[in-house]
Amino acid sequence: MEHFSGTVFRSLRRIDQRKCAHAYLSGLLTTPGKKTVRRIAAGISRDPSVVQSLRQLVSLSPWNFDDVMQEITHWVARRHPGVVWSIGQTVLPKRGDKSVGVHRRFDLQSGRTLNCQLGLGSFLHVGSAQIPVDWSLYLPQSWTQDIERRRDARIPVSEQYLPTWAHALRLVDRLSARLDSPSAVVLADMGNEPDVGYLLRGLALRRRDVVIAVPPQLAVLPVGEASPGLVSAGSLLHGQGPEGDTLTPPDGPQQAGGPPSVLVHLPGNSPAQSPGPPYRLFASEGDIGTTGRLWLTSLVRHSPGTIAATAARASGTTAVLDALRQDFGLLDFAGRSFPGWYHHMALISAAYTFRCLHGAIAPPRRRPPLRLP
Repeated sequence: MEHFSGTVFRSLRRIDQRKCAHAYLSGLLTTPGKKTVRRIAAGISRDPSVVQSLRQLVSLSPWNFDDVMQEITHWVARRHPGVVWSIGQTVLPKRGDKSVGVHRRFDLQSGRTLNCQLGLGSFLHVGSAQIPVDWSLYLPQSWTQDIERRRDARIPVSEQYLPTWAHALRLVDRLSARLDSPSAVVLADMGNEPDVGYLLRGLALRRRDVVIAVPPQLAVLPVGEASPGLVSAGSLLHGQGPEGDTLTPPDGPQQAGGPPSVLVHLPGNSPAQSPGPPYRLFASEGDIGTTGRLWLTSLVRHSPGTIAATAARASGTTAVLDALRQDFGLLDFAGRSFPGWYHHMALISAAYTFRCLHGAIAPPRRRPPLRLP
């Protein structure tokens, strides 16, 4: 634990910052129930000043989120992660309108419109585990274009409005800069993102292979001379046989069919622009006619079973986000600032990484006095 904390938080310049970060990390791992600053402080010390010290660390202390997440990334990379990078989204319900980035959004999972923040995270796969190694907070234009809100929340000048697909692309770019993994496959559930085509084109320009859930209304162009022209992904797959077909990629041998699938292109940005690389459009088992969950992958030469197994890992990303909510305090940050949100996400990511890769730690039998500046 000492070695992990000293490595992950070594970019914090002052000894008191590193000491507070270690204490906060220990508290996240041993405090039962909600992980508020007050409960964490009470779990690690009888000194009443510790509450203020930990609150200072999260909301006001000047340390760099990117440096800590880079250390976590490298810590995970030394455990030889697999070749899949996941992108996940999490809705964080909030009260009032003061928390940075809060807005009204329809949450597909609960089926309700919520007052919430929206965060996107990237995850490295290590065996069956998925480790959070970066985060990006969605800021609607009602925040980025409001000078007073920006000032009160301490939003940097460099932070401007980005649609969710651009946040996902930014996460991939930042992870690419940290790791030399040109063959990594990007996995994401973007089934509720109408502009997912921009993400797919951006990843194609970066030569990234993808397995991405897409909305049924996504326009695609079936491969073949008898192509009917642009059709929606949902209507195209609904017209496939229930047993799937044996399809021939444009430049490869025949592959056995599995779930319903078909080769498609994404349309160009203009009618004169030639279509890009081929993708395989397929449905998760049991989804056609029920949830309508469709997937698009650039892995057209891979077996249907391999592709379906990769897509199934998206449920693991959802499970990690659920664990972060229930056991690591993802929903418990009460601060309102932009730096505070990122500091909180770095701390809970460190706690999850340690628990996942190194196991649980036992809470102290007695709460020793802990003096923090």
